[in-house]
Order: sequence, then C-alpha cells, then structure tokens
Amino acid sequence: MTQGGEFAHGGPAGSGTIRVQPEDFRVFEATGYAPSGDGEHLWLEIEKRGMNTVDVAQRLARLAGVPVRSVGFAGLKDRNAVTRQPFSIQMPGREDPDWSGWSDEDIRIVSVSRHNRKIQRGRLAGNRFELVVREVEGDRDELEERLQRIAELGVPNGFGEQRFGGNNIARAHRLFRGELRRKPSRAKRGFYLSAARSLIFNQVLQRRILAGTWNRVIDGEIVMLDGTRSTFAADASDPEIQARCKAQDLHPTGPLVGAGDSGVAGAAAALEQGAIDRERELADGLAKFRLQADRRPLRMRVIDLDWEFDGAASLLLRFSLRSGCYATAVLRELLEYRDASHDT
Repeated sequence: MTQGGEFAHGGPAGSGTIRVQPEDFRVFEATGYAPSGDGEHLWLEIEKRGMNTVDVAQRLARLAGVPVRSVGFAGLKDRNAVTRQPFSIQMPGREDPDWSGWSDEDIRIVSVSRHNRKIQRGRLAGNRFELVVREVEGDRDELEERLQRIAELGVPNGFGEQRFGGNNIARAHRLFRGELRRKPSRAKRGFYLSAARSLIFNQVLQRRILAGTWNRVIDGEIVMLDGTRSTFAADASDPEIQARCKAQDLHPTGPLVGAGDSGVAGAAAALEQGAIDRERELADGLAKFRLQADRRPLRMRVIDLDWEFDGAASLLLRFSLRSGCYATAVLRELLEYRDASHDT
C-alpha cells in the first residue's frame, strides 16, 4: 500500500470531493526569496491552469526562443489545479522580450522582474494552499474538532499518491532486475527511484503510526529541526527533547533509503530495518544506484490552518506546508475524499 492504511487522528471525520474544477485546488509557491531586480535571468511570476510545470517551461522556452534548459523553476506543480509559481529564463545580453501576448487561458503572467541567477529545482520554502471541498458529509462539530487537532498536532508526512504514478513501483522492480526492454531516460529513472524510496518511507511511517510514535521521539532517534534540513541524534529520555517535539520545534524522522549509514540506532533502527527488509529488492537497488541515504520528517506541521464552511456542503481550507509535503496528506486525516479530476 503506497500511502499506508493507518490514520493518526482516528480516521476520516466525514467525506467530500476535491478538484471538481481546477479553481478548487489553488497552490501558491513560496521560494523564500525575491528576485534581485537585475541580472541576465528574466523572472516571471506565472499563474497556470490545466498545465503542469514542465509544460509551462517548454512553452516559455519556445516563446523566448531559448532552449528549455535555460528555463528554471523550483517545484513541480500538478496539472489539475490553479497554481502560481516563478520561472526564470536565462537571456544574457538580451533585452526583455515582448511578453505582453504570452498570457492566455492556460497561463497568466502576474509580474515580471530580473534576477541574477537561475531558479534551482527544489529550492523553495513551501506552498500555500486554498482548497475547496465539495459534497461534504459529516458532523460539523466533529469536523471542526478534527481541524483543531490537525492544527495543533500536525499530520503524518507521507508521500502522496502522485509520487507513485500508477506503475512506478513495478518499473522500479524491473529496473533493479534488469528487465526493462529499453533503458529509461534519466528523468523516468528518477521517478522510479523516488517511488521506491517513498514506498519504504511510507511503510516505516505506517509502523510508527501503529505504534503511536509518529509524533514523538523514541530510542535511537534522528530528529530534524522544523523548517530546516538540520538533523541530530536525540535522547528520548530528555524531557526537553520531548517537549520540543510536542511543540513541533523538531520532528522524528524516517529513512530515505540509499547508500550510507542512516545514523539511527536502538528501537528506531529496529523498526526501520523491519520495513526495509520487507522491501529488500528495492532497498538494495537504491543503494546500487548510489542514492545517498537521507532523512525526512515523519510529521508535517500544518501552518496557519484556517477554514470556513460555505453552506451545508462546501468547505474552504487554507494552510501552508513546508517544501516536499503533500496537501492530500492533510485531507486524508480529515475526510474520505474523492478526487474528481480522476473521473476524466
């Protein structure tokens, strides 16, 4: 099971439908920095609808008359949403192009500036979400209580279903066995490797949820400071460590399997090893392809969560998440939801 079948807060408190229309799922990317105002890169803040990020990058390259490698962006955003994110276009020694006619029903240029370097993949602080859930069924008081609990305690930081892409796990197995008839492109191979890592992580997370330790420090733990990549070995018997964990100042972590020592010990290592042994072929394949072992928080903090009910059957949610966290992981702790974008 890719996402794991256990819930941290007692299971869904109701049901609903998401993405009835793209405007129901709005995402605002936060890079954590602003354009410098000068430099050889054109910085475009773009709102897109019905296109994924790579589609937009290819269109911008064509319009600007540059190779697609000259276009930079930080995060990959879903097609079935309205999303806003910056793109950079490297144009050394060139004046700004006439971009006035670039906007259409699929992309809208919100602002234009200059920047002194290419926007790098993965370099973003997080995302702000505005989600409309329709056809909501459930007790209003119970839903309110669950939302309060999510705001206070966070949710498990599992990888969402989009990471697995339907057949990516099966293709990862075939890749590691040498059974693929064609050598995959670097990008496709990356999808398969990421799916394999994500599956093992989700299985470790599921075990921690079952044990009731997804949000607290256990023996041998490696913790990560909230909002950073900084990790350290934590003493589970230290009351201050447990207090900081409860306050979401730091989080327990799980493995992103690869070559190298994960650093965990004791109970944490034993629990992780059980999940890794269950997926031994995937774990060995990841090490063979020289992915470096890394850590990921087991819990995500749901930042500035607020909500409002619109009539009897519609719910608007607003919240921010750190980079690499999935809005659907928040939704699954609240509702049993149907994604209407899968109907077409």
